[in-house]
Amino acid sequence: MAVRQADVMVSDMASGTAETGRRLRVFSGMQPSGNVHLGNYLGAIRNWVVQQEQYDNLFCIVDLHALSVPTSPDTLRANIVNLANGMLASGINPAASILFVQSDVREHAELCWLLNSVTQFGELRRMTQFKDKSGGQETAEAVSAALFVYPVLQAADIILYDADLVPVGEDQKQHIELTRDIADRFNARYGKTFVPPQPDIKPQGARIMALDDPTKKMSKSATSPNSYIALADDADTIRRKIKRAVTDSGGEVRGAPDKPALTNLLTIYSLLSGEEIEVIEERYAGRGYGAFKQDLGEVVVQAISPIQQRRAELEADPSRTRAILADGAERAREQAQRKMTLVRERVGLGPGA
Repeated sequence: MAVRQADVMVSDMASGTAETGRRLRVFSGMQPSGNVHLGNYLGAIRNWVVQQEQYDNLFCIVDLHALSVPTSPDTLRANIVNLANGMLASGINPAASILFVQSDVREHAELCWLLNSVTQFGELRRMTQFKDKSGGQETAEAVSAALFVYPVLQAADIILYDADLVPVGEDQKQHIELTRDIADRFNARYGKTFVPPQPDIKPQGARIMALDDPTKKMSKSATSPNSYIALADDADTIRRKIKRAVTDSGGEVRGAPDKPALTNLLTIYSLLSGEEIEVIEERYAGRGYGAFKQDLGEVVVQAISPIQQRRAELEADPSRTRAILADGAERAREQAQRKMTLVRERVGLGPGA
């Protein structure tokens, strides 16, 4: 099998430099679908902040994706600002990276339509996330077409900027594999146009689970507020949620495949404190869940407090966030327009050579 372009370009991951001499480009997107929570921070945003100095980053608030399920205009607008403030307060630096709102760059939607022509119906029908979000009712009339073609828009988001890497959780790996297939198919039909990206899956923390159900991923759209810790939660609320978090049978503070709840809580403790899980397990040997949860609550409070302070400053001056997003959209648009000029010419929508 031929070596794909992206496989070659990520060969020098340690230095963050592509073989072509430029820094690797990374595209990261997040839906503005609810409260920004600890799972978003530990599973994605914190890693994005760390990688800002290593890669050429684009961070996108994917509001068009949010329209794949019913939402009100006012709620969507509020969620966009909420997510932008959460990302900025967490350390996303607009001077080092591009932060923008998806719908402000119309080339995303245009490229999605063109990529539909090289995407197979059967591929989309096999997407596990579509099955999950549609409640298993793939043929139900109430399921939107937008939810079905969601992965194509996601592919457009990524390859529009020739991204080499896409930080995702294991649950999104299938979508990146489809993105690679779409890029390869377009390249085969029209000539080399897009870079097939690689998924960048972190070994730990990429999938923080719900506090009330460790079999489900922590979600912004969860119906129960006890399922997640929002970055906006006050200290007492955080302590209460940790205290109420479900645990496994027995009383030993130990992570294991048969102890998903404790493994999740230990992962949160480890990521926020910087301590290895084994060290934490040893500290609480014989002390039970109560002491562990009490201390975990304080670890979370201390970690989130600086983010909350920076967020309050942004909320006090909304013009700052609006200006950052407007500048980011302009910078992203410059790249997107150059790529779409080439794409249109390749598919026959623009003048030929």
